[in-house]
Amino acid sequence: MISFRTGSHLHRLITLLSAAGEFPTQSLYLLGNEKEVKELVAKLKQPQTIRNSKTGESISFVKVVNVSGNGQRKTLRLYKNAVPILKWIDAEDYYMSSFRSHKFSGDEEHIERNHRVAETLAMFMGAGFEFRKNKLPILQNVEIRKKQFVRPCFYTSRCLKQIGITEANKTKFTRIVGAVLAGNDCYAVYNTRNAVMKWCGNGESKTQYGLDEVMRLNTEISRVGSAILFGASYKIAIATLEETARNQKLQLRFDAIYNCIHFIPLNKIGMRQLCLLAIPNWKEQLLDLLFEDEQRSYGLGTFDYDACVDGVYVLSHLDSDLGKLRRFKEAIEEAIEKHRGTADQYEVLCFEDQAAFLKKYLSGLAKIRVLKRADVEAALNLKRRDIFEED
Repeated sequence: MISFRTGSHLHRLITLLSAAGEFPTQSLYLLGNEKEVKELVAKLKQPQTIRNSKTGESISFVKVVNVSGNGQRKTLRLYKNAVPILKWIDAEDYYMSSFRSHKFSGDEEHIERNHRVAETLAMFMGAGFEFRKNKLPILQNVEIRKKQFVRPCFYTSRCLKQIGITEANKTKFTRIVGAVLAGNDCYAVYNTRNAVMKWCGNGESKTQYGLDEVMRLNTEISRVGSAILFGASYKIAIATLEETARNQKLQLRFDAIYNCIHFIPLNKIGMRQLCLLAIPNWKEQLLDLLFEDEQRSYGLGTFDYDACVDGVYVLSHLDSDLGKLRRFKEAIEEAIEKHRGTADQYEVLCFEDQAAFLKKYLSGLAKIRVLKRADVEAALNLKRRDIFEED
């Protein structure tokens, strides 16, 4: 017998599958201790008795999940006879209506998109962001109806489609996997996984416009100017920046639509980076923590930098903003080329996990100063709240 207990690995897995439909087996490490999660999945592939620890109900002799496909397309789904378990988390109706009454396509493109959404959900679940449909504040696109968002919330592309943001006849094409409301701001969310994102400027600009409209109707946010870009590792961040440097077509550049692109690696460190976004005015809080008022640029400089300390122009990459980083590098290259400065006049602040990426990308154009992530989190009094604590 396996206990279905709030916050357990089983409870988290079922909750995620209720929203994503399926999950890539190669990414099970995102759901907790990888060894424990894999052992649980192996058990759930065999007939089991599952007992709801809260109500005492049980379902006997059912396989809970099945695994199909191979390689990167190897996918984990709920077993059909286990769908009634979703009643325990009030998710059966949403699941059945969203996934064609438990009918999934074997098409690679559909699986790939479902996997991108599933990994994104796992990241936000790990960071304590709400994503359960029955717990999210309802968004609408009819009238001004402001609402309070008590905790950070992630809306999948499926949810956005239901209110008309990503309808095919409006956007033609978009790679967005959802949108997140956190820290008094809204971010479009993308997951590039192991590849450089191929942007479609027309579709993404229309998606941004749709998000702008919905935010104006439902929140105090007037414009969505930032995005979150998930990737398998910082190699994807490097590849994205290099592709942008080569691309002369503005509509195909990653920063053509969103001024700020926050890169988040698909791992536990990435979940900690997401927690920063949940802090109201988090960027300002970080900069206030790092610099004196008289050192700050406040966006009034002739190029993108955050502060000038003893004649050294400093950029904080604690916000993981690729757009700002690219503009900073271009400004340094131009200054050196025109003999207006040297590498000693520039510095980038970062967390430990970002250092190797920045050293490779900047190639000696600026000094790299590393700050301990734990120290910054402590200074901000950052504490992650689990989404299941309220249950």
